[in-house]
Amino acid sequence: MSVLTPPRSTAPRRSIEQVLADARARIERLDPAAAALAQREGAVLVDIRPDENRLAEGEIPGAVVLHRNVLEWRFDPASGARVPEASYDLQVVVVCNEGYTSSLAAAALVELGVWRAADLVGGFRAWKAAGLPVLPRS
Repeated sequence: MSVLTPPRSTAPRRSIEQVLADARARIERLDPAAAALAQREGAVLVDIRPDENRLAEGEIPGAVVLHRNVLEWRFDPASGARVPEASYDLQVVVVCNEGYTSSLAAAALVELGVWRAADLVGGFRAWKAAGLPVLPRS
């Protein structure tokens, strides 16, 4: 019977709060009004919330819906699985429920070279609380 030992790593351990702070330092964060304006000016809002959340709470009109686990493949302009809109210069505003996962996702896009990737402060719930348009999921 083998005994499991922790892997040896030279990487320092960091808390999720530290990882989140580092991610947010690399991205632009837009409040709901700024995100709505960006969308009107051509930015793509990308809703990465799970199906259950969109079903229960609704969707942002015009937002692209993608599961979080495929975001980088869909918005990496060098990927064979990219969406037609994918571009290094495209402003992409990532939306999650409350603005945490979207920060990490937007930072991942910045690492791919999508330098204008941003996230929505407060997520979908802040968008809705601001009185911005929400459609029931169809």
